[in-house]
Amino acid sequence: MAPLPGRLPRDARMAEAIMSVHAEALRVGDPVYVDPVTRRSVMTATFLASRGRCCSSGCRHCPYEQ
Repeated sequence: MAPLPGRLPRDARMAEAIMSVHAEALRVGDPVYVDPVTRRSVMTATFLASRGRCCSSGCRHCPYEQ
């Protein structure tokens, strides 16, 4: 699932690195990953979908704001 525009860095290489780490977290079933740019924990789209609703916090991979 692609994040909403504006929730990734504009730099294509940074955005690609983030999406790669997200994809790996999804592959191994991790609910979060560490953003390679900011070093903050970020919840995956799968984890957010499992919560059943949007929390209105502006999560990068929110499946409910698409």
